[in-house]
Amino acid sequence: MYKAKAILFLAYFVGTILLGGCNSQTPQKSTPEPPHISKQGQIPLIYQEDIASDRKHADLNGRVTEFVRKMYQDSQGNFWLGTNGNGVIRYDNNSLQQFDISEDFNKDVGAVRGIVEDKMGNIWLGTSSGLIKFDGENFKVYSANEGLPNNEVWGLTIDEKGLLWLGTTEGVYQFDGKNFTLFELPKSTVKKPEPMLSDQLAFKILQDRNGTMWFVVDGNGIYTYKDAHFKQWTESNGLTDNQTFDIFEDTKGNIWIGTFNGGVSKYDGNTFYNYSRDNRIEGLEAYNFMEDKKGNVWFSAENHGVYRYDGKNFTQFTVQDGLATNTIQHIFEDRKGQIWLSTWKGISVYDGKEITDLADKEPWTK
Repeated sequence: MYKAKAILFLAYFVGTILLGGCNSQTPQKSTPEPPHISKQGQIPLIYQEDIASDRKHADLNGRVTEFVRKMYQDSQGNFWLGTNGNGVIRYDNNSLQQFDISEDFNKDVGAVRGIVEDKMGNIWLGTSSGLIKFDGENFKVYSANEGLPNNEVWGLTIDEKGLLWLGTTEGVYQFDGKNFTLFELPKSTVKKPEPMLSDQLAFKILQDRNGTMWFVVDGNGIYTYKDAHFKQWTESNGLTDNQTFDIFEDTKGNIWIGTFNGGVSKYDGNTFYNYSRDNRIEGLEAYNFMEDKKGNVWFSAENHGVYRYDGKNFTQFTVQDGLATNTIQHIFEDRKGQIWLSTWKGISVYDGKEITDLADKEPWTK
C-alpha cells in the first residue's frame, strides 16, 4: 500500500527558499513586431498549521537543494508545486503540505515534470519515476510494474475527450485510466537528428483549439496529428531549430515553440517568426511559455532570465531586476494576477511593479 506522508512544510519550504531582497522591475529590452514575417493508500495528515497565523521563518540563510520545477493551480484553488526530488507540495489557502510517497514507492519520486487535472478533479503528476494519480484522498502510482512501458514521463496532457497523453523516452502513450496504448509517430524526415536524450521522446504534447495534437519530439522538430493525418515541421518549414523542447498555444491561436539551440518560434498558422534568429531576444534555449490575464506571453531563456511579450515588444527581467538567478524553471500566474517565477534557488513573485521573494507574499492568495 502506497502511503503518503503529509507534513507541515512551512519552516522548511518557505524558510529555505527565500530569494532575498525586493527589487523594482526595469525594462531592459523593447523591440517592435516585424511587419510580416493499482495500488492505493490513505494519506495521514500528520501535522498542519495555518500559514496566516504562523509567520515564523526558520533557517533564513538556508537553501533547498531540490528546486520547484512545476507549478499548477487546480479547480479548487489549491496550489501544487512539483519539486525536483522532494515530492509534491500543496497549498490549500490554509496550510502548506508536502506529500512524500518515496518510502512506499521504494524509490524517489524524482522530478515532477507535469501536473494536470482531469474533469473529475483528479490530479495527475508526470514524473521521472512514472505517472501518479491523486484523487483527493489516495495516491496511485503507475510505473513499469503497473503497465507503463517507460517510467520517464516528460510530456503530459489531457485531451478534450479526457484521454491522457504521455511523452516518454520510449515514445508517446495514451492512457484511458486502465490501459496504456502506444501512439506511434511516423519516421522522421530529419536526415541527421541530434536528440538530447532519445529520438522517441516527446518532451511536450499539446492539443490546440482545433483538436490538432502537437508533439515536441527530441531532435526531430514537431509532429502534428489531425484526422488520422501526420505532418512534420522542421527547419525546412521555417522552424528555428529541430531540437525542440516546449510548446504553447496563446488565446489568439498562435503556437509558440521553444528550442534548445534556436530560441523561440511563433507560428500563426501561416508563418514562422523566429525571434532569436533575428536578434530580438537573447538566449538560444527557451521554454516555460505562459500567457497572463492581460494577454502577455511569458517565457524563459536559459541564463538570460525571463521575457514578457505584449504583442509588440519584449521586456526582459534578470537578476538585475530581482531574480535570484537567470535560469527559470517554471512560470505561473495566480488568481491575483501575480507572476510566480521558480528557480533552482527558490521562487520569486512579480506583482506588476516589483519582484519580491515568496515569503513576503504570505499568505499567497489573500
